[in-house]
Amino acid sequence: MEPRTGSAGPAGLSGPRGLRRFTGPRPPRPERCELCGLAVPEDGHRHLVETEKRALVCACTACALLFDRPGAATGRFRAVPDRYLTDPEHRLEEGAWEQLQIPVGVAFFFRNAALDRLVALYPSPAGATESELDPATWQHVLGGGTLAALLEPDVEALLLRRAEGRTECYLVPIDICYELVGRMRLLWQGFDGGAEARAALNAFFAQVERRAKVPAAAGEGRA
Repeated sequence: MEPRTGSAGPAGLSGPRGLRRFTGPRPPRPERCELCGLAVPEDGHRHLVETEKRALVCACTACALLFDRPGAATGRFRAVPDRYLTDPEHRLEEGAWEQLQIPVGVAFFFRNAALDRLVALYPSPAGATESELDPATWQHVLGGGTLAALLEPDVEALLLRRAEGRTECYLVPIDICYELVGRMRLLWQGFDGGAEARAALNAFFAQVERRAKVPAAAGEGRA
């Protein structure tokens, strides 16, 4: 997402030095914390969720830690966790995807605390598209799994992918779901997305699978 940044530079642009700002190559603007304005590395900052607007906010580590503290979950901002979980023992029954009424093979679900309901979204050429989801359907298809019980409202999502007759389910940070939506929107071509979008999707889920761990509750009783 584009960080908010203040204007910089001299007020006047007269003379060759001012003109070079437009004729020469311009260095990329650094990412900045949207709370304190501190410049942060592109791969070294965290995200907060502004719960009322359902928007992601870039934050430096110090500011993000303020919203990781106990009791901070009820405020305007919530820190996005960094955990990836999977439950290999939770298998969706045949026909479950059709019950969810998702027209593509990828979707993510998160609980909106303010509305007290589940929100279902899927990537499309137009961006994140919301799908109406009946609460009874959600409970029947996904609500009984370990990952659903662990899901943190607003900041985490259940990420599902339907491929080759089976459905993968992961608990992931909400920001990577919007990252996936942006990537698919950028690469999507034709009716089915095209080869480049499919390759990016495969690489994305391979990375999620590498990072995902089995929670203790799902691993009980296994060798």
